[in-house]
Amino acid sequence: MFSPREPHQRYTLFKRKPKAPKIHSMAEIDQLTSSGKPVLIDFYQVGCAPCQVMDGIMNELAREYGESAHVVKADIAYMPDVMQKFKIRSTPTMVLLSTASPKKSKKNRNRQAGTPGGQRAVTQRWRASGLVQKDQLARLLESNGAQKTSI
Repeated sequence: MFSPREPHQRYTLFKRKPKAPKIHSMAEIDQLTSSGKPVLIDFYQVGCAPCQVMDGIMNELAREYGESAHVVKADIAYMPDVMQKFKIRSTPTMVLLSTASPKKSKKNRNRQAGTPGGQRAVTQRWRASGLVQKDQLARLLESNGAQKTSI
């Protein structure tokens, strides 16, 4: 039994773990990408068995990378405009949006210097459908600037 002196320990065993937030519109995606952090989106649908497996993986990644990356989920049933924009044909589909890495060539440096505010464009950096291993997604986030937070 738990000692009566420490009743708070009883409840820490059942503490809810944070989950990857769900997004509901293209405006939310635009807002996340404007932060400059990599955005990993899991397009899913309810009742899809592989989507349920990826749901757990995405929740773990959201906890591990915390504020250094945005790991979110989007139910395609409620977002037909986003489904068309990203050309989602099957679920689960994961898409990584991030700023393009700077190029070394002189031509590209001049082109970037001409962009307003010197900001780099947000582009789709990676895409996959079906089950994807967690370590592959972790490497992908880290290669785009995300860092693991201490758990």
